[in-house]
Amino acid sequence: MQGIYEFVRGPLLWLTFIVFIGGSLYKLIPMYYLLKKKEAFVLSYMSLKYSLRSILHWIIPFASANMRQRPIMTVMSFVFHICLLVTPILLLSHIVLWDESWNLSWWALPDWIADIMTLVVIGACVFFAFRRQILPEVKYVTSAADYVILAVTAAPFITGFLAYHQWIEYRTMLILHILSGEIMLMAIPFTRLVHMFYFWFTRAYTGSEFGGVRHARDW
Repeated sequence: MQGIYEFVRGPLLWLTFIVFIGGSLYKLIPMYYLLKKKEAFVLSYMSLKYSLRSILHWIIPFASANMRQRPIMTVMSFVFHICLLVTPILLLSHIVLWDESWNLSWWALPDWIADIMTLVVIGACVFFAFRRQILPEVKYVTSAADYVILAVTAAPFITGFLAYHQWIEYRTMLILHILSGEIMLMAIPFTRLVHMFYFWFTRAYTGSEFGGVRHARDW
């Protein structure tokens, strides 16, 4: 068991970072050059002003008409993304690992708040899965891959929660937690999770077109 733990925390972790960074560059750089080659006119009207205006309206809750029309989805989506990003960064046990490996540390969330945020992520994944089953317009565009992505996203939080509370054999659950986190990180460039990168470009492109060309709002 110790050998597996050392492997997932050592060589496999480095491989994860290589796949994540390399895969992200592999997806983003060709996309830029393809755009520049086939639709260079898009770049001609890209505007920092309209890009930031659009991005701001889509990262502030209820700042767009679409969000106001779907209040429950808006709240769930914002809470989910905040907890998904903030919890791993401000979790005390993660910060301790950074401190041990790189002598870097920062403020940590109280454990009880991290627990709540973890449960929010898990609950939100369940909500999104049911939503894909219940709403016909969402179910129509849903495939098995969407449920797999939700499971991949929820797994590090479920295993981390169980490992922290030690309701199941701690070392086994810790290994599963690290492994599921690595799988999620490696999946980002090659699945719909890549929208964490594409979002910014899509909003910049749409905002520039609506603001600079159509003289209209895109929110």
